[in-house]
Amino acid sequence: MARLGIGGWSVRLIVLGIGVALLFAPFLFPGVRAIEVAARICVFIVLVASYDLLIGYTGIVSFAHTMFFGLGAYGVGIALAQHDASWSALILGGAAGVLAALVLAVLIALLSLRVKAIFFAMVTLAVASVALVLASQLSNLTGGEDGVTYSAPDLFSPATALFHDATGRTARFFGVRMDGKIAAYYFIFGGSLVLYLILLRVTVSPLGTVLKAIRENEARAEALGYRVVAYRTFVFGFTAVMAALAGVLYATWLQYTGPDTTLSFEIMVDILLMVVIGGMGTMWGAVIGAAALVMAQYYLRDLMQAASDALAGLPLLPDLLNPDRWLLWLGIVFILLVYFFPAGIAGTLAGRETRK
Repeated sequence: MARLGIGGWSVRLIVLGIGVALLFAPFLFPGVRAIEVAARICVFIVLVASYDLLIGYTGIVSFAHTMFFGLGAYGVGIALAQHDASWSALILGGAAGVLAALVLAVLIALLSLRVKAIFFAMVTLAVASVALVLASQLSNLTGGEDGVTYSAPDLFSPATALFHDATGRTARFFGVRMDGKIAAYYFIFGGSLVLYLILLRVTVSPLGTVLKAIRENEARAEALGYRVVAYRTFVFGFTAVMAALAGVLYATWLQYTGPDTTLSFEIMVDILLMVVIGGMGTMWGAVIGAAALVMAQYYLRDLMQAASDALAGLPLLPDLLNPDRWLLWLGIVFILLVYFFPAGIAGTLAGRETRK
């Protein structure tokens, strides 16, 4: 049951806790940084879940997922930068980015999915590298290394008041200003929730069962009459669309699109780490992995600084906990997680409860 994305009670409680925290994040964790972290977690949950459907459920190893993410983001960024900050520009730009991702994914799949896994992975890596170079060099369209800066629709502007109080000023709810930034966050949260539920539904459908059969034994699935290449092409295109839609959400939130924020290989590494931490082949794992790694990236240095200051009188320890060494400690934490949770947090916990 764990591999169907259902999991055990402990996993569901963890995911529910993360979901509630994200739902009320602007009120539970006020501040620009906290809402930025929450929005990034929402987007990366979709990105990681879509990649997990590809690698964890179907067994397709691809390094082009950030390219599709970037196509969706650049579609929105270019449209909003070259036209007025309207909903029509956002929708048309997002649709263009998603369509480009779908077409490119189908072309890659049809040309390459018949080869062995490692060769397909290298093909996707090469295509993603080309996309990154093009985004950096086509400066007239993409802004080059500097990227594209633009404005989102007025509804998402911090100057927009969603509600007014008795004095005519922007209303506050639990001390939080109800302005366009709140509207932008709940646009990201709602969009991410819908996309995640679609991905979750796929994994528990008959299609999800076929995809797992292809992952476990491709030759046997083909012998049973399933058109393996067609299924693999479909899931590659479908996950590309999901990644592009995540890019649309992220570009709308950031109001900036550049190679470093959407196309870099570092993002691909982050996605892989999130999949492994959460649990490959478990949709719940995408929520846990994305939340854990994004939180570590934003707050581990702060925790290390506080620990270093608290241990200032002791030898060696303050230097070891220097915030500049946060990547070292992040690596150590990752190794410990892999050792104690070999199937990822969600996969290991669900497996333990299933055996009881």
